[in-house]
Amino acid sequence: MKVAIPTEVSPKELKVAATPKTVKRLIKQGFEVSIQKDAGVRANFTDAEFEEAGASIVQSAADIYGKSDIVLKVKEPTFDEIELMKEGLVMLSYLWPAQNPDLLDKLAAKKVNAIAMDSIPRISRAQKMDVLSSMANIAGYRSVIEGANHFGRFLNGQITAAGKVDPAKILVIGAGVAGLAAIGAANSLGAIVRAFDTRAEVAEQIESMGAEFLQVEIEEDGATASGYSKVMSPEFIAAEMELFTEQAKECDIVITTAQIPGRAAPKLWMDYHVAAMKPGSVIIDLAASSGGNCELTRDGEVYTTDNGVIILGKLDQLPNQASQLYGNNLCHLLDDMGKAENWKIDFEDDVVSRAMVTHEGKVNWPPEPLPVSPQKPVAEPIEVVDPAIAAADKIKQEAKAMTIKLVVIGALLVFLGQFAPGDFMQHLTVFVLAVFIGWQVIWNVAHSLHTPLMAVTNAISGIIVVGGLLQITDDLMSPMTILAFVAILVASINIVGGFVVTHRMLKMFKK
Repeated sequence: MKVAIPTEVSPKELKVAATPKTVKRLIKQGFEVSIQKDAGVRANFTDAEFEEAGASIVQSAADIYGKSDIVLKVKEPTFDEIELMKEGLVMLSYLWPAQNPDLLDKLAAKKVNAIAMDSIPRISRAQKMDVLSSMANIAGYRSVIEGANHFGRFLNGQITAAGKVDPAKILVIGAGVAGLAAIGAANSLGAIVRAFDTRAEVAEQIESMGAEFLQVEIEEDGATASGYSKVMSPEFIAAEMELFTEQAKECDIVITTAQIPGRAAPKLWMDYHVAAMKPGSVIIDLAASSGGNCELTRDGEVYTTDNGVIILGKLDQLPNQASQLYGNNLCHLLDDMGKAENWKIDFEDDVVSRAMVTHEGKVNWPPEPLPVSPQKPVAEPIEVVDPAIAAADKIKQEAKAMTIKLVVIGALLVFLGQFAPGDFMQHLTVFVLAVFIGWQVIWNVAHSLHTPLMAVTNAISGIIVVGGLLQITDDLMSPMTILAFVAILVASINIVGGFVVTHRMLKMFKK
């Protein structure tokens, strides 16, 4: 099968759907790979690199769309590109099917089997194909880097001979992939990070990455089965706006990431929030392309408001890195579809059936919803037990087990007493009881007391060494001397090991 990668028509799109590394992977999957001339130039990949990786260079888009079985793209195709496509072509690309019904009709009329990479369901198995997560990860990281550049001060706090610098305060709105990436980058640079999300389930994720989770007093969860946030109640939104007003007065950098697939981005940062911010503050709106979370965002622009707040409506795409991640996502999907040898379009597959938006002349959109968030299980009735009764039962069971053990030991001693000498039985009885009592004591020691317990065992081993030394005689081959030597050896090993373990445990508490 032939896989081809065209040059992106839009001058604003800097990424390419394959890199030299992913070309090698496609060839290992059994595909013949061709790429249009200069397709990777904007992402800093030369034609020579693609040829060295095993791809053939094609001059025209007509050859790409007319002579290939599978086409890998980044941006959705134009109507002119669709006219060049042959019937039965499989195309993997961003398509935004909810916003582009006319595009789907055009692809279906041309009988192109189109897979919308932006419609990959967010289930665990499909994470490796999730292009939205891959690109959001880059956007979140980049938002902090560019925000710091425009902010013009340190993000971390410093105390030097020249004076004190307070750490920057960063607010991240939305704790999806982009938000968490931004939190991680900002925290690693030493800023004070706060984050807000309508989904209560992300609180632990936010806090685990070192940020403070902000929440309103109203108890309402914004999580849905699809994994995205839902539209909140008017009461919740009013409380949310009040919270943002308070944060606007304090925060130096605000990063907004909230988007809802198929809809305009929700307005979260209003003009009065911008007005409340300090001069020199920065807003990075990652939802600028879908309308923006900030009321004053201008898509594709960076500008300064009248009160000195810098608003970023665009970011560096990091096209080289982004192309690599996007190419990996495409390769993973082709892996799941059988590679070249076992290629098939399987509508029993949850991923393919929901991402394949046109197939054999028909539009398959919208798909059936697929829950991706864990559903709360119905709580089973729990039998309430009186703690006093439970404790008494436990004591009875332990006493019963102890009695059985003592009876067994006593029976064995009585049995041996019928045959063994009296002195032997006296020493054996003391030994057995010592072992039994010692075992019970050590078994019930808490983990926090293992270090002092090691010291106790070292002391006991020291007594054994002394006893062994007293039993050694001039006759090196006598049983007494051999047993004494073995006792000394074993006890010495225990002492040395005990000190080594204790030393290592104590080092854990040192800085």
